[in-house]
Amino acid sequence: MGNGVTAARGGARAAVEAAEGAFPVWSATPPAQRRRLLERARELLMERQAAIAALVTEETGGTLGWGMFNVQLAADMLGYHAGQADAPAEEQEIPSHIPGKRAKAVRQPVGVVVGIAPWNAPVVLGVRAVAAPLAYGNTVVLKASEQCPRTHAAIVDALQDAGVPAGAINLVTNNPEDAADVVDELIVHPAVRRISFTGSTRVGRIIAETAARHLKRVLLELGGKAPLIVLADADLERAAAAANFGAFMHQGQICMSTERIVVDRSAAEEFTHMLGERARSLKMGDPHEQDTQIGPLVNEDALKRVTELVEDAVSKGAKVVTGGKADGLCFEPTVLTDVTPEMRIYWEESFGPVVAIVPVDGVDEAVRVANDTEYGLSSAVFSRDVDTAMAVARRLQTGMCHINDATVNDEPQMPFGGVKHSGWGRFGGRAALEEFTELRWITVQDSPRQYPI
Repeated sequence: MGNGVTAARGGARAAVEAAEGAFPVWSATPPAQRRRLLERARELLMERQAAIAALVTEETGGTLGWGMFNVQLAADMLGYHAGQADAPAEEQEIPSHIPGKRAKAVRQPVGVVVGIAPWNAPVVLGVRAVAAPLAYGNTVVLKASEQCPRTHAAIVDALQDAGVPAGAINLVTNNPEDAADVVDELIVHPAVRRISFTGSTRVGRIIAETAARHLKRVLLELGGKAPLIVLADADLERAAAAANFGAFMHQGQICMSTERIVVDRSAAEEFTHMLGERARSLKMGDPHEQDTQIGPLVNEDALKRVTELVEDAVSKGAKVVTGGKADGLCFEPTVLTDVTPEMRIYWEESFGPVVAIVPVDGVDEAVRVANDTEYGLSSAVFSRDVDTAMAVARRLQTGMCHINDATVNDEPQMPFGGVKHSGWGRFGGRAALEEFTELRWITVQDSPRQYPI
């Protein structure tokens, strides 16, 4: 990343300085007041749901339903974290071996938190970057995605209109060519104590390396290649429904999207037929229309990448069950079978409406193939025997696993995150308290202590 002061760097620096200046007042604001402000912001998001959903469609190509869902889940996140505003006040008494000493573990806000949010689920992931830090008394700088600056600005507008004071929440926008400088400035500024980033593994690695040089703690939620395992005894209708949703919701542009279906060979033919029928029935078209299920990909580069992955797989022996072609910026929901490790689609995250079916023989091979990836975000296992499925889940190298459900799941109170090249740290629930507060040890020596010297 570059050095030197540019206009872009100057804007980023000013945002951090505003957050630094606001921190003493915001961190001292009573939790009940912070809760009320976040709850009001939640109400404003819902009042503006249709308008914000329209922005999502305009800026990212997401369907109307996707935009409405984004606002609803984001509002739920604000509501949940509003209810957690007083969590840092919970102190833990720790017995001391020293006579007359009382010891406590206490949590305090860290200071300025930088949140870097992506375009693909812009309202959910933008709110996720700011809600918990604000609730716990930190001040925040949200770096908007270049793809959807107005959507991310709508989040900040709702918080400021709710009464979150100037400086406590700040927005940074930039041109794509300035992104490296802006992110570098946000990380290296001495006032910044935490950085959260949701996005690609490639950029996440750069952010982690930069933060490490400055001894900054980061929370990374990166790429995925989510496997869905279908065991021999699975309910195939349920598995096909979950796979269809997980692979094609939002055109597959979700970090948890089902990318690889690992199915027992005894069930592979029937399952493949069921999934193909479901995928074929999805309505592709104008994202503004209420009944559209598959809209356009975010841009030409995304379309080119998905097309190349499918063409590569077919050239090496994969069979197209359904789909496989582009229509403008839309790409048909595509099911590939006979996928092997020689194909790029076996390894690479498509981030598009394409799913690969890999037949296997037995549980052990299913686990091996599911784990045969550098990523480790989400996974799913289908079996009528929950104990068997649970045993498989424990062997999967993913941060999240869902038994008899889709790989795509998100709830504000859950510890959300991955392992391996899918990042580290956890958003959501009590895990967010650990990420966005500092744990301190404080003691009181009530009686005089005898020292050895």
